[in-house]
Amino acid sequence: MRKLIFWEFKRASWQYDVVVGLILAFIFLTPREIFRDQPRPRSVVLLSGHNGSAQFWIEPDLMAGVDESGWTNQANALVNDRPGKQHRVTRVEPIYDAEQDVRGYMAYATQP
Repeated sequence: MRKLIFWEFKRASWQYDVVVGLILAFIFLTPREIFRDQPRPRSVVLLSGHNGSAQFWIEPDLMAGVDESGWTNQANALVNDRPGKQHRVTRVEPIYDAEQDVRGYMAYATQP
C-alpha cells in the first residue's frame, strides 16, 4: 500500500502501468456532473456603468421567441434578475455579425 501511495514502482513495470491506467481511466471516464465545478458563462453581463447609466450584453438564447415589441420588457426582467443595483432598460438593440446573424443584444439602462 505504501508503494501505491508514494508511487514507488519502477517505470515500465506492470504495477506502474496499472496505476497510470487507473489515473487515465479516472480522468477520462468520470462524468462532469460529479464535480459540478464547470464554469458557466454569464448570460447577462454588465459592460459599462457610470453616471446612472449602464450597458448590458444579453445572450441571444435568452431573447429567443420574444418579438421586437417585447425586447425591452424581457431585457428588463433579465437585467434585474442579477444581484446588485436595479436598472430600468430604456432600449434594446440586436448585435449582428457579418452574415447578419444575431450574436447578442445590447440593453441600455438607467438607474431608477
